[in-house]
Parts: sequence; structure tokens; C-alpha cells
Amino acid sequence: MSRYLISFPSGAMDLTGTDLRTVAEDAHAVVAAAKAAGVWVFGGGIDESVPPVRVAGDGTVTPGTYPQTARIEGGYSVLDCADRDAALAWAARFAAACRCAQEVRVFGDDPES
Repeated sequence: MSRYLISFPSGAMDLTGTDLRTVAEDAHAVVAAAKAAGVWVFGGGIDESVPPVRVAGDGTVTPGTYPQTARIEGGYSVLDCADRDAALAWAARFAAACRCAQEVRVFGDDPES
């Protein structure tokens, strides 16, 4: 089993003619199915109203992000799937529910974590 990150940026959602409440209900149904299937690890959306900060090893807090991660936003799910094909199938279900394509990435295996 490997863990997969399934995600999308906020601006990718196509809500034309669709109520946000309906999208949320559809997405929650996929989450419930993933939980019932035993593949759900974690998920949620980034709270875009709270600005990010960077914390150094000495505890110094600096407002902002690394330039290459300035646009981390949207929704994220982490699933523990048997293989990539299973992760892609779950991503398709999230894509249908969220009305946008999903990005899929695999986490590197670290037996210590």
C-alpha cells in the first residue's frame, strides 16, 4: 500500500450552474466511500483566510512562503491505496464530485514515519 495525495487548486472548480452546497455534499459522499473502503487517511481544505508563515530552526517566524509554494490552496486528500490505478480511480471520483481535475502524487515510502 502507498499513500497518495489527491488535490486541486481552489480556482480549478467549475461551479457554473452548480450550487456549492451540492458540490460539498458530493465530495463528502466520496470521502464517506473512501472511509468505508478503508483507504481514507486525511483530507481537508486549506484555510485561505489565514496567511502562511515559515518557521526556522531557531523558532523565528517569518510571514509568507517559499516563492515556489506561494499558491498552495484548495482541497487535499491523502489515501492509502493498493496501487496507482486505485488512486487514479479515487481521483476520478473526487474530480466528478468537485467538478475539476485532480492532481495525483505518491508519497515516498518512509518506514520510520
